[in-house]
Amino acid sequence: MRRLRNVKIVATLGPASNDYDMIRALHEAGADVFRLNMSHGSHDEIRERHRIIRQIEKDLDSPIAILADLQGPKLRVGVFANDAEDLVEGAAFRLDLDETPGDVSRVCLPHPEIFQALEAGAHLLVNDGKIRLVVEKCGPDFADCKVEIGGTISNRKGVNVPDVVLPLAALSEKDRDDLEFVCQLGVDWLALSFVQRAKDVYEARALADGRAAILSKIEKPAAVEAFDEILDASDGIMVARGDLGVELPVSAVPPIQKRLVRKCRAAAKPVIVATQMLESMIESPMPTRAEVSDVATAIYEGTDAIMLSAESAAGSYPIEAVQTMNKVAIEVEADPTYKQIIDASRQTKGTTVADGIVAAAREIAEKTDIKAICCFTQSGTTALLTARERPGVPIIAMTSLRGTARRLCLSWGCHCVMTPELERFKSAVVNAARAARASGFAGASDQIVVTAGVPFNVPGSTNILRVAPCDERLIYSTDPE
Repeated sequence: MRRLRNVKIVATLGPASNDYDMIRALHEAGADVFRLNMSHGSHDEIRERHRIIRQIEKDLDSPIAILADLQGPKLRVGVFANDAEDLVEGAAFRLDLDETPGDVSRVCLPHPEIFQALEAGAHLLVNDGKIRLVVEKCGPDFADCKVEIGGTISNRKGVNVPDVVLPLAALSEKDRDDLEFVCQLGVDWLALSFVQRAKDVYEARALADGRAAILSKIEKPAAVEAFDEILDASDGIMVARGDLGVELPVSAVPPIQKRLVRKCRAAAKPVIVATQMLESMIESPMPTRAEVSDVATAIYEGTDAIMLSAESAAGSYPIEAVQTMNKVAIEVEADPTYKQIIDASRQTKGTTVADGIVAAAREIAEKTDIKAICCFTQSGTTALLTARERPGVPIIAMTSLRGTARRLCLSWGCHCVMTPELERFKSAVVNAARAARASGFAGASDQIVVTAGVPFNVPGSTNILRVAPCDERLIYSTDPE
């Protein structure tokens, strides 16, 4: 399904988007990737959503990516005898391993690994940072704290520990069960929550065993510090601004977002900007102007994808939220300033033949009357390198592997087309011309750039570039075998 924009849209599924008609409507409105949030919904519900997406993909003959988002280790306080207590600024408050219901002076924090890592001066943030505690004294089973910012604390509220790297397993037992379940289902991307180090990514990659690409969510200060190593270990990145904005000053998040997006682009790895992008559309058919500006900013930065969470999963206006993102993206990408920013932020990187081929393809396409760049790819690498260039013409990613086509649905500008396995370059050029015409990117009198690797069907062998006519008669009369 042809889009009139390059940035991709990720829509989270949930109670508000749970049946065939709604999910199809979301895809037709602009959703390129569907996110299955493993924090919510049973395996049976996830299986049914997966089945529906694959049916829509078949009915529309349009590759669709599915991203399964693992919950990750959730840290929560225990329960209170009165269900809730008001903590006053300056008061003392203890966290410990005693499972006795809490009161205004203490509560259980059933995570001994936290106490092992804490030290005096460390901060603990409760209930998305609404309550802020500072550790004054701690031991292997307790932490005596002072309330810096007070408020109401209630049963099982979440806890963030921004100042230390916690000795937590990246994947809980639930995550491991969920990972195996979704890999057997056949998802395309696995999102890892609360990644702290590259080791976390390698652990998940070993368990996935090539069945899904690995996307790391950056939502902890430790992940920002270790970002280069995490990026190197990952296939993609999500800038998850929710927890990142809790554990870091909110003023630090925008520059971090810009920095991470640019690093991902330089590495030719897709990046999603996520969290609260159109938050008001959970209850309103219209976004705020600040939200529209936020979405636009991410697009101007060159992100591969923008994401809807509760807006499409549980909101009252899921289709309108996707349509809004789609309209904003089309408007931004039509702005001459957008191309100036994208071109100015291009970083020349790489010394391989493939790097040179894709750079030349962009140069030729933008300096002559070329309608599209058609790249044949098995692993997806050539398409990712082409997307890194952010060319001014459409990218048609052609592959015989459905898994590759689906994964590329997350990458900037990639229009994915299935093609049979090919043995001759002339056949590749003919297929590329047909795809360009069928998708509406070019007419019979137009020209396209074709990149491929010879011999065919060998990952990483991109070594040829051809400017080709879209008129098949001219291809057959002029092209070598």
